[in-house]
Amino acid sequence: MTAVLLLLLLVLPWIVPPFYQTLFVFYAIATLVVLGLHLLTGLAGLTSFGQAAFMGVAGYTSALLALRLGVSPWLGLLAGLLATLVFALVLGLLTVRLKGHYLPLATIAWQVALYIVMGSWVALTGGRTGLSDLPPVAVFGFELRDPRAYHYLAWGLLLLYALGLYRLIHSRHGRMIRALKGDAVAAASFGARPPSLRLWTFVLAALGAGLAGWLYAHFVRFVNPSPFSLEASIFYLIMAVVGGVGSFAGAFLGAGLLTGLEQWLKDLVPLVLGKSGNYEVIAYGLILVAILHLAPRGLWPWIEARLPRRVPDPPEGEGLPARAEPVEEEILLEVEGICKSFGGLLAVNRLSFSVRRGEILGLIGPNGAGKSTTFHLIAGVLRPDRGRVRFRGQEITGRFPFETVRMGLVRTFQHPHLFPEMTVLENAMLGTYPRTRAPMLASMLGLDRTEERRAAVEAFRALERVGLAEKAFLKAGALSLGEQRKLEVARALAADPVLLLLDEPAAGLRAGEKRALAALIRRLRDEGITVLLVDHDMELVMRLVDRVVVMHYGEKIAEGPPEAVQRDPAVREAYLGGVT
Repeated sequence: MTAVLLLLLLVLPWIVPPFYQTLFVFYAIATLVVLGLHLLTGLAGLTSFGQAAFMGVAGYTSALLALRLGVSPWLGLLAGLLATLVFALVLGLLTVRLKGHYLPLATIAWQVALYIVMGSWVALTGGRTGLSDLPPVAVFGFELRDPRAYHYLAWGLLLLYALGLYRLIHSRHGRMIRALKGDAVAAASFGARPPSLRLWTFVLAALGAGLAGWLYAHFVRFVNPSPFSLEASIFYLIMAVVGGVGSFAGAFLGAGLLTGLEQWLKDLVPLVLGKSGNYEVIAYGLILVAILHLAPRGLWPWIEARLPRRVPDPPEGEGLPARAEPVEEEILLEVEGICKSFGGLLAVNRLSFSVRRGEILGLIGPNGAGKSTTFHLIAGVLRPDRGRVRFRGQEITGRFPFETVRMGLVRTFQHPHLFPEMTVLENAMLGTYPRTRAPMLASMLGLDRTEERRAAVEAFRALERVGLAEKAFLKAGALSLGEQRKLEVARALAADPVLLLLDEPAAGLRAGEKRALAALIRRLRDEGITVLLVDHDMELVMRLVDRVVVMHYGEKIAEGPPEAVQRDPAVREAYLGGVT
């Protein structure tokens, strides 16, 4: 199928009239912008109304260098992309941390501001009149002056950018970018640095738009502010939504459909109504409403759901290297006098305990005892007001989760933090992130394929350990609650844990599922994994753990073997309401 499409791209300029040759160049330019929006909005969940501004930065940079300094368009491309990179880094550092509607509002603000600058700085940009007579792009001395020749340049650059993005999306970075959209805390707990990852996602989308702006400028050989307006940015976003902003193929489908639709309606509507005017806007809006009503998630997901799906073969071969340094410490985790308050509420008060290598330690208490807060203080989600936490002899107090997971401190969550649109295997592969090293550029160049195969093998083995291998290629959203709990454990196992923190893993499970979970935890302990278990199911905990720490109102009231703790009057009073 891919070979057929590539052959079609090669012969297309020779079999269509000049109008459609031009249209296909504009289609390639639009797809560059929409692919960036697929990465930024569809996968990372960051909505931008300013992609046309990045087109303008690269387009004007190359145009000014060519006209004022006589610089080659190819050097103008490098300068334009560099200017786009700097502009995107500055804006990204200021805005990607914004949440909710603030980021879209910020993108609108810079888009409008840049449009005003382009239209008002007459001495530099030519104002509304713009800059004309830009030199054509030359390849080996041959100037690309007609759309047929330019077609190969535009689509060649588009396919290179698309290939890089596709490889990135199906890499360790791509999985984490998708995870960030759904749950930044979970992504950070498996080694991601959310602000940094969001920033570089923003920059990559901007560079795609910058490349599109350069192609546009040297294709029409003229720039003015109109193609780089807020209206243009909204139009590109509509293309992404119509095609399916969360699907890679949807970027091509949406860009192609709306690029053609806009031109065809301008020709067809006057013929139907018999008079001129802006009636095509009305028809355009009605067609868009009909498309989104038929396919709310976009056209490509609607089409894909009706296509036959091939189940991949299970990954085989060598997995990732195990943790290099042996675990020799007798005491893995030490919690010393930690305190945490929220306003006037003292959630944890001078709590101290330790976890020994090779044991299952239970942390229990009634609802509101401070168990989850303690768990977050250990995992690095919260920072204690006082006290210290040490792991394998190193102080980790206040360290970020992406740091502690690399040391072997791996956690699950009270409520399953999974990503339903990703497969079971992809969810498990998130756990391999701290064990893999390929940088983003290496992933885009395809230099991480060996590491990716080994990560897939490692994740599949983790699924086998918890009994989910047969469901590896199903969407995680199709799993039952008990299977979701197992998947969380498998994802943690893929991270090669030294100490596994289980946050209420039995919550919501039926009796049979709890027994299966207990058997799994015991098996993991027998394999050499130390477990800290936080749960309020006293019956499960007492049958499973080696030692118990009991909390009440943020304080430790008992510690010891399960049998001794069960006989403790303070525990029976606090936890069981005084029942004897």
